[in-house]
Amino acid sequence: MTATETGQVTGTVDKDYNIIWFVEACLSNALRLETYIHDAERAGDTELAEFFKRAQNESRKGGEQGKELLARRLAR
Repeated sequence: MTATETGQVTGTVDKDYNIIWFVEACLSNALRLETYIHDAERAGDTELAEFFKRAQNESRKGGEQGKELLARRLAR
């Protein structure tokens, strides 16, 4: 990784791209965790299911916060 954002790989030097990536990663993680929650519940592992639910909640929160930040930046 380079110390500066150069856009050589993506062609984008816009920091908003990083926010878009972050939002996608958070929401994708929330979807993946849904599977893990169901797996834990099927196995009767309440502790693990609750752990994944908390993690999923944090991923959703990150996605929402990222969307809000992006919206503010795009409105400028």
